[in-house]
Amino acid sequence: MKYEVLEEDFFYHIYNCGNNKENIFIEEQNYAYFLLLVKKHLSKTSEVLTYFLLKNHFYLLIKTKEEVTSKEISQSFSNLFNSYSKRINKKYGRSGSLFKDRFSRIKLDSEEYLRKLILYIHLNPIHHPFVDDFRVYEHSSYNSMLSNKPTRLLREYVLNLFEDKQNFIDSYKIKEITILESLALE
Repeated sequence: MKYEVLEEDFFYHIYNCGNNKENIFIEEQNYAYFLLLVKKHLSKTSEVLTYFLLKNHFYLLIKTKEEVTSKEISQSFSNLFNSYSKRINKKYGRSGSLFKDRFSRIKLDSEEYLRKLILYIHLNPIHHPFVDDFRVYEHSSYNSMLSNKPTRLLREYVLNLFEDKQNFIDSYKIKEITILESLALE
């Protein structure tokens, strides 16, 4: 499979899952460590808008920075995933690939798609019913979007996509109802 080159100054949906559907986050501390590595390895080449981490997969919505090469961007992601994999393999006595494959990426081409993807990423717990309310899932950037605490996420950019914080919150209510109705019909 040929992978699209990551280019400067674009939005991308980055995602991957565990090899053989295995967990990539084994203990609670693994989530924080992964996000620490995201900050360490991606901060020179990309900015994170939103994220969602589940036991066996993750989603990142990023914007690549201007004036960085495709090679630098790809290398930063390689460093992130290799560093995390080595740590997990060593700590838990495992070997081989932690991730199913090279990370997948989708270049986003419109603000509408960007808004829909932000909603999809944060509403992911509804697709994997292990919490009753996506707002309480702690390995998601949703609550960081609503917080006034400092963050490295592009919070203001995300909220402005929805016009303001209240519209951001209301968009989830509408989308959540649509998802729940579709699940009830299945």
